[in-house]
Amino acid sequence: MSSSPTPSSQAASQRATLIGLSAVLCWSTSVGLFRSVAEHLGPIGGAAAVFTLGALLVTLRFGRPRLAQLRAMHPVYLWGCGLLFVLYEIALSLSLGFASNRGQTLELGMINYLWPSLTIVLATVFGLQRFRAGLVPGVLLAMAGIVLVLKGDSALSIASLWANVQSNPLAYGLAFSAAWLWPCYSVIAKRYAHGANALPAFLWGVGAVLWVKYALSDEPALHLSLPAIVQLCMLSGLTALGYSCWDHGLRAGNLTVMAVGSYFTPVLSALVGTVWLQVQPSWSFWQGVMLVTAGSLICWWCTRST
Repeated sequence: MSSSPTPSSQAASQRATLIGLSAVLCWSTSVGLFRSVAEHLGPIGGAAAVFTLGALLVTLRFGRPRLAQLRAMHPVYLWGCGLLFVLYEIALSLSLGFASNRGQTLELGMINYLWPSLTIVLATVFGLQRFRAGLVPGVLLAMAGIVLVLKGDSALSIASLWANVQSNPLAYGLAFSAAWLWPCYSVIAKRYAHGANALPAFLWGVGAVLWVKYALSDEPALHLSLPAIVQLCMLSGLTALGYSCWDHGLRAGNLTVMAVGSYFTPVLSALVGTVWLQVQPSWSFWQGVMLVTAGSLICWWCTRST
């Protein structure tokens, strides 16, 4: 005979879910700020500096990860989620930094925001969410939105879409990889974390890999001007706060609600990025943003009772 959740446990779960959702507000600023920091410090060096400072801030919040604590964690969470986290952060930050121009940065950022719909898909596959028929049109609508984002001002055709992607295959490849890596991390962490928190170790891992990459690259030495330092601190602080909130929600909240509740992230990110980067996207871009948002809303509607 199974016991139903107590009111106190339900309230704690709701609070954790709300804390997790607050990460969306922090992440909405990341696309524009990542590009801006990359312009000052370089794609690799800027990302390395962001995640190193972010790791320091998260460590001050959660404490230094101890060896005994790491050994007690489920190996799938520690090593599997750790690898996925590192790969995701590198893929996303470098895709934005390697964008050919600021307008393309917004496109790449929007590709990343396929993750709410893809998280629900993976949650369904792994049995964390019941399958609902409405998930299919929701995900397809989000995919159609990305097609419109990539279309730009050109006529809609496979050739034009492919030409757009081929104009910067590394950046687009990294962006599409990031869109899948974060749902994989979220779903596996939900299943295997068991209340553990290795976020500081994960962030230090991202910083370490990026510094090695920076040392092996031909990027020039970092030039820390006042605007670069201010933007670096802003982005690092928001990154640390966002992932701290999301990690808390993953461990104690409702993953599905967090994923679909972030349906407005593409709109917020596009608006903030447009203002911060001072670019004017095409009407097709905004149509794509609305379709991505609508697709996530449909997914939310289908899963709202679970």
